[in-house]
Amino acid sequence: MTSGEALAGVVGPLIEVPVLVALVYVSLWAKRRYFERSPPLKEPHDRTTEILFLCVHNAGRSQMAAGFARTLGGDQVVVHSAGSAPGEVLNPAVVEVMKEKGIDISDEAPRKLTIEMGLDADVIVTMGCGDACPVYPGKRYLDWELTDPAGKDVDVVRRIRDDIEERVRASSTTSSSPLRNKWE
Repeated sequence: MTSGEALAGVVGPLIEVPVLVALVYVSLWAKRRYFERSPPLKEPHDRTTEILFLCVHNAGRSQMAAGFARTLGGDQVVVHSAGSAPGEVLNPAVVEVMKEKGIDISDEAPRKLTIEMGLDADVIVTMGCGDACPVYPGKRYLDWELTDPAGKDVDVVRRIRDDIEERVRASSTTSSSPLRNKWE
């Protein structure tokens, strides 16, 4: 055996092992991504609706909508609020005007949208995120055109809050709403 053959016998397996390890990781990722993430089908008697309120920064509009939906929906809804590019903290004016309605969202924090949130939601309500919000096939979408409260004075934020409250209440009472039977 030559020294080249001996070296190839030692180095060859050392090069092949990382490649094999990488292939194992890729196959495990593909299995989780494509075969294990199918959302479970809800039973017909399951009356809980999952709602996702989605905006860009998740610091104002979607947080207010989620606060109203949780209050109105109680245990009949699961509410998620997220952003495509979440801010660092909630808009203080938003927290203040929600307290005026008896809803404390001060413990909430902007959250990044996850694939699971989108897949689990029955209804997705978008608020000004446009192309920044992904589309999940087979979901019921509502697009609410609302002014962004960022940088606005408290009086403007109150009007935005009142508009959001009206929309959430209308969604819970109109006969054509996908939320009606879930919020009664």
